[in-house]
Amino acid sequence: MGRPTIADIAQRVGVSKGAVSFALNGRPGVSEATRARILEVAREMNWRPHSAARALGGARAEAVGLVIARPASTLGVEPFFAQLLSGLQARLSEQQVAMHLLVVEDSAAEIEVYREWTSAHRVDGFILVDPKVRDPRFAALEELDVPAVVLGGPGGHGSLASVWADDREAMLSVVDYLAALGHRRIAHVAGLPGLRHTQRRMRALRDSVKRLGLVDAVSVPTDFSDAEGAAATRTLLSRGRRPTAIVYDSDVMALAGLGVAMEMGVRVPDELSVVAFDDSVLTRVTHPSITSLSRDTFALGGQVAELMLEVIADPAARRDVKTATPRLVVRRSTAPPALGKDTKAV
Repeated sequence: MGRPTIADIAQRVGVSKGAVSFALNGRPGVSEATRARILEVAREMNWRPHSAARALGGARAEAVGLVIARPASTLGVEPFFAQLLSGLQARLSEQQVAMHLLVVEDSAAEIEVYREWTSAHRVDGFILVDPKVRDPRFAALEELDVPAVVLGGPGGHGSLASVWADDREAMLSVVDYLAALGHRRIAHVAGLPGLRHTQRRMRALRDSVKRLGLVDAVSVPTDFSDAEGAAATRTLLSRGRRPTAIVYDSDVMALAGLGVAMEMGVRVPDELSVVAFDDSVLTRVTHPSITSLSRDTFALGGQVAELMLEVIADPAARRDVKTATPRLVVRRSTAPPALGKDTKAV
C-alpha cells in the first residue's frame, strides 16, 4: 500500500474528505467525537502531512537543515563535528525540532540542496558551517529568503545571522605563548585553504613575524585528514632548519603529527612543541598530552541551535553572536626549544 491520503482516512471513518481536513488541521466543523475518531485512524494508518501541502498551508516543517561540503572520510574522525552535532541536536530536540544532515561534494551541490529542501518545505531554516572566501551560499540563501545561521565570522555574510569566535585572537594567543617560550621557527599545519577561518589563522601567524621577531613562520594547508596532516609534518621536519613548534588546525592532525615526530626520532617536547586548535579527549589521553585551544563545542552547538530557533520564530531577529575565544590549555607537548645545530632558536 502506498502513502495513506486524506481520502483513505475519510473512507475508513465514513466521512467526507473535508471533515478529515478540518479534524487534522484543528479547524471547527466536526464534532469532537468525529475529530477524535479521525485522529485515531490517522495514527493507525501512520498518516503524515505531505510536504508540498504543508508548504502551501504555511505550516512549519519542524526541522532544520545542515549540509556539509567536506570529505566524508574526514568528518567521520573529527571530534569537533561530533560534539557540535550533539550540541545542536540536544537544543533542537528540546523543541521537538529535527535536524536533517547531508554531506555533499562542494558548494554548488550544497546550494542545490538548499533550493530543493526549501521548495519542498523539508526544513524551516539552514545552519551553515565552514564559511568560505567569496562564499556563494550567502547570496543564494538570501535569494531564497529562508532563515539561516552561519557558524563562523565575523561579518561578511550579508544579512544572515551568525555565531562566531575570534580565530585570529585565538591563533595569536598560541603564537605569543610559543614565542614567550623562546620559539622563533613556528609552523602551522592548516585546514582547507578556501575557508575563512583558515585564512584568518594563517594571516595571524604571518602578522606575528615582525612583532615577535620570528625567523620562520610557514603555513601548510591540508584537507584536515590525518594522512595530509602526517605528510605535512614529515615535510616540515625534513627541512634543513626545521620548525621548533607546530600548530595544528585539528586534534586529529596533531595526533598524526605527533606520530610522525616519534617515527623520525624527533622528541616532543624536547625538540618539537606541538599545539592543537581543538581540545577533544584525544589530546588529553595521548602521550605526551597535547597543549590545545579549548572551548565547549557542545555548548557552541547549543548556541547555534538557539539562534536558529529565534530566527525561525522571527526572521527579523538576525544578529551576530560572538562567543568566548578559545583559551589555551598548556599540557606536556610544549616546552622551550632545545638549542642545537638543527633547532637553534635565533
